[in-house]
Amino acid sequence: MNSIKDQADLNKKKVLLRLDLNVPLNNGSISDETRINKIIPIINFLIKEQSKIIIISHVGRPKGKVETDLSLKPICENVEKKINKKIKLVKEDIFKLKKEDLFQNPNEQIVFLENIRFYKEEERNDSNFAQHLAKLGDLYVNDAFSCSHRAHASVSKITEFLPSFAGLQLETEINALKKVTSEIKKPITCIIGGSKISTKIGIIKNLISKFDNIVIVGGMANNIIKYKGNQIGKSIKEENCDAMIKEIFETSKNHSCTITLPEDVIIGKNLDDEPQIKELNNIKDDDFILDIGPKTLNKIKHIIENSETVLWNGPAGYFENPNFANGSYEIAKVITNKNNSIYSVVGGGDTIALINKINVTENFNFVSTAGGAFLEYLEGKELPGIKALR
Repeated sequence: MNSIKDQADLNKKKVLLRLDLNVPLNNGSISDETRINKIIPIINFLIKEQSKIIIISHVGRPKGKVETDLSLKPICENVEKKINKKIKLVKEDIFKLKKEDLFQNPNEQIVFLENIRFYKEEERNDSNFAQHLAKLGDLYVNDAFSCSHRAHASVSKITEFLPSFAGLQLETEINALKKVTSEIKKPITCIIGGSKISTKIGIIKNLISKFDNIVIVGGMANNIIKYKGNQIGKSIKEENCDAMIKEIFETSKNHSCTITLPEDVIIGKNLDDEPQIKELNNIKDDDFILDIGPKTLNKIKHIIENSETVLWNGPAGYFENPNFANGSYEIAKVITNKNNSIYSVVGGGDTIALINKINVTENFNFVSTAGGAFLEYLEGKELPGIKALR
């Protein structure tokens, strides 16, 4: 995989730069700028190299139709302010656009193409569309790791038609994930939460052979608590999970990996209730499990204290209500307090929202905004966007 850093001459080259600027938009207002902040280094790098930059991105799921509320205009304006440079948003039909139509003003250095998912050909990985896109530039850079699990035209097919390179953020993301999967500093711990065990079963199975500890928290732990013969009341759960759970425990027996589960929990009668600590054998029919209890938290803290590497994906409870956020906050604190002595990687939208809330984002070694690509990489899958760069 060639890095854009190793490309000798970028001066005046028209660079098609694929970014993931899929940020939450509400009436044109951006509520989380994490993804935008992460792509500023590649833009500044290409500006310094005197390149002409053509940014390709998407926002939302317009499904091949133009939706004005999913325009990249507010994102374009946000990037403009961050780099203090004028950016033109090109709204013309890409099929009618030619290379010479771009940068007619010699002072222009950056243009945004309008939301690439306004074209149905993008998600179909259409070869003609990718070829037409490729004709707009001299070379292609993928700095959108978080889209690289998608076999889409501007992510994978485009690399067949012009020289293609990995961007700075994409390289950083892969290097961080390599450190927790193939270049491991042991003991290594994975804390995995969220609501659905079915979406993360592949990851858990893949990591059991590599990790020393897998700590399962959040809604997905409820299924295992129930599997072990305890009541979970009205708590969130997934149906038909017993075979998956059995597989996790059978796989862990063949490896020296300890699976850690909640021993006690915090419950409420509803999502807005006051918190109550309960042992697993004392959960009533009208209880909702909404966080991990103090015994469980102490056990997790002890595991983190004795780890060299920690990977965290998914909160420990219903952190949207501060009454049930203590488990997640304390996990974040114990990891970040040890940030000089452990290598820490955190990923997943909810987990990032959580660490942003308590301003500890900078204290993790790496924060991944990738979501699906992050999980598929950990599952051991080859991502189409990465494969295409090779």
